[in-house]
Amino acid sequence: MARRRRNSTINALTIVLAAILVGSWSYCRGNKSDNESHGNAIEQTAQRETEETGDGTFDTDTLTNENAGNDDAEVASASPANPVCGLPETGNGVREILLRRDAYTCSFNPDTKIPNWVAWELTAEHTNGPYKRGGIQFQEDEGVTTQDYVRSGYDRGHMCPSGDNKWNETAQEQSFLMTNICPQNHNLNAGDWNEMEMQCRRWAERFGSIDIIAGPILFRGKHKRIGRGVTVPEAFFKVVYCPSKQMAIGFIYRNEEGNRPKGDYVNSVAQIERITGFRFLTALPEAKAKKIKEEANLDDWY
Repeated sequence: MARRRRNSTINALTIVLAAILVGSWSYCRGNKSDNESHGNAIEQTAQRETEETGDGTFDTDTLTNENAGNDDAEVASASPANPVCGLPETGNGVREILLRRDAYTCSFNPDTKIPNWVAWELTAEHTNGPYKRGGIQFQEDEGVTTQDYVRSGYDRGHMCPSGDNKWNETAQEQSFLMTNICPQNHNLNAGDWNEMEMQCRRWAERFGSIDIIAGPILFRGKHKRIGRGVTVPEAFFKVVYCPSKQMAIGFIYRNEEGNRPKGDYVNSVAQIERITGFRFLTALPEAKAKKIKEEANLDDWY
């Protein structure tokens, strides 16, 4: 009888011990699963925060075709910040920070503190609108401030002009970011450069849309600087591409006074490539782009 009681006690202890072991194993496994799940969530969150900075700053890969096929890429490709002809390829050794805005993309150079180039699509619908420049202040960006231009003798010259951004309030405000600005001779800014900006709007109305790429030209040698190291360009370029006619033309303006007809500034896009070291019309088939870039006939645009 005593022996039967001892066996029952042993069996009961065995069952209790087994239950404890099973419970401990289940808890550890569940805890491990929770930790793995939490780790994945942290990693995904970190990835989203890296990709979506919220300040409009992207690295070069973000604007390539890596994202082709997803909804965000399709929306981006339809943006004025993504011209049909493609974004330029900046030359080797030239530093750049790609800044994506609502209406344009800017390749900003932190060494020169001015853009390498600014690119956008201008449609007929965007040539006018209710959002004027009145009262908008120039805005500090990437460490460049409006104070860098004070008493310098140079205008704050837009690359993507205010006049191309009257269609949208945010676009208009972003055109006054200092990363879209270069030191520009006042006579040029208010004169021939402004006339070309107005002509581009007329071309957009006539052809439905055009792509525009504008930027400074820095010839070899030392460059004048203003403020806290803002480089003064020796000249400016403008490349205009018409998708409906598959034609392009380039213009080069010295950063000095002048009052000359537009034909005096005409250059082929190929010539501007040789001077700047940049490559344009990157979204076009190479053979077609080469042919278009060699031609520069102003009469074709009228």
